[in-house]
Amino acid sequence: MPLEAVEARRLYRQIADQLRSLIDSGEYAVGSRLPTERDLADQLKVSRPTVREALIALEVEGRVRIRVGSGIYVIDPSDATPAPSAVIEGPFELLRAREFLESAIAEQAARVATKDDIARIDAALVAMENVAHPGEASMVHDRAFHIAIAGCLGNAVLVRVVGELFDQRLNPYFAQLAHYFENPGTWRTALSEHRVVRDAIAARQPTAARDAMRDHLAHSQERFAQNFGAETATGSPATRKRTVRSGTAPAKPKRPPKKQAKGGSARRR
Repeated sequence: MPLEAVEARRLYRQIADQLRSLIDSGEYAVGSRLPTERDLADQLKVSRPTVREALIALEVEGRVRIRVGSGIYVIDPSDATPAPSAVIEGPFELLRAREFLESAIAEQAARVATKDDIARIDAALVAMENVAHPGEASMVHDRAFHIAIAGCLGNAVLVRVVGELFDQRLNPYFAQLAHYFENPGTWRTALSEHRVVRDAIAARQPTAARDAMRDHLAHSQERFAQNFGAETATGSPATRKRTVRSGTAPAKPKRPPKKQAKGGSARRR
């Protein structure tokens, strides 16, 4: 079968490679619409965020175009960018890693933060309140907020790791995903979540600080996981013909019911 089930623990790159091979082989022609994220996730036995990371990678390479509210379409690969030789971390992988790490950092920060630490966190928040988003400046101040919290622990390694993880927002896959879902409204929401983290740290409430940071980064994942749209679409006529069930042959069309015989009744089997 054209699509093969992959294990959930495997990265999005294997899915992108598989879809790219199907496009190259003509299974999905230029102009045709791919199955929805939900259908692909069901066929491949992986999560929808993993499928989304694969689709974003293919869009960055110039193999597909995502049209919000319509679907994912195969485009002419003449201007395609070769797939990177090194695997770039997927946006959702990065956010999950940050959720795990930074929630623990926020918890400890609530125990040890000094007045100067809180002042640095507050300065980053004030800067975030007075900058347009999306944009480079907003990312600088967002980064400063997370770095200020990590700095409360007095551990240069943690500060560097938090900074490096945040800087992955600049990788082409994360930037492309953010292009669809980040706007002034999401920025205001994120800013409110930041304030909850700050207040818990300033109040020396470790559990509340941990939960607030975890919720903030979990909500970030939810914002990036909003529907592209067309979830009920089955694709263009050409795509519908190639809809495949992983590991099985395409379902055969149902035969029309037999005509009722004279003097009897048709029995369903």
